[in-house]
Amino acid sequence: MKKLVFLLLLPIQLLAQGVPNSVVFWDVLATHCGKSYEGEIVAGGKEGDGFTGEKLVMHVRSCEENTIRIPFFVGDDKSRTWVFTMDKDNLIQLKHDHRHKDGSEYKITQYGGMSSNVGLANLQVFPADKQTADLIPSAATNVWWVTIDETSFTYNLRRIGSERYFSVKFDVTKEIETPSAPWGSEE
Repeated sequence: MKKLVFLLLLPIQLLAQGVPNSVVFWDVLATHCGKSYEGEIVAGGKEGDGFTGEKLVMHVRSCEENTIRIPFFVGDDKSRTWVFTMDKDNLIQLKHDHRHKDGSEYKITQYGGMSSNVGLANLQVFPADKQTADLIPSAATNVWWVTIDETSFTYNLRRIGSERYFSVKFDVTKEIETPSAPWGSEE
């Protein structure tokens, strides 16, 4: 009887040990390596914000084993790169790398957060970390989340306790010409 129960429960146990959602998310994101896409603001844009009316481009520029770098260009401004890293527990961190034209770091850079769990296969959430709260006190309640599916990639920001909400959506079914390198990177 014990052998029968073991044989019945073994497939359930094996299913429960499947690929973590964060790894599925990571692998889908990595399929876009080397590709670029145009996006549009879908929430939180307003005249004079520096984003509205500008061409928005993401370029999945580099995909290493534990790091994916995605420059986010706003018109001619190539100062922003989203940096995703995967740790040994399959948790993903999102950081914002901001650079001047000469490649030097902005005073406010490397802010972001770490996912608190493996999330969903198409959604990862990044609450602001201590470094962010220390660097930008008003951003201590920031929550970023990224979604990806067969048609789109969205980058989202909500500042809890405020009206601040920003979302930009990229159509990953329409690849565009790869732009030049972001500031601080070599071609």
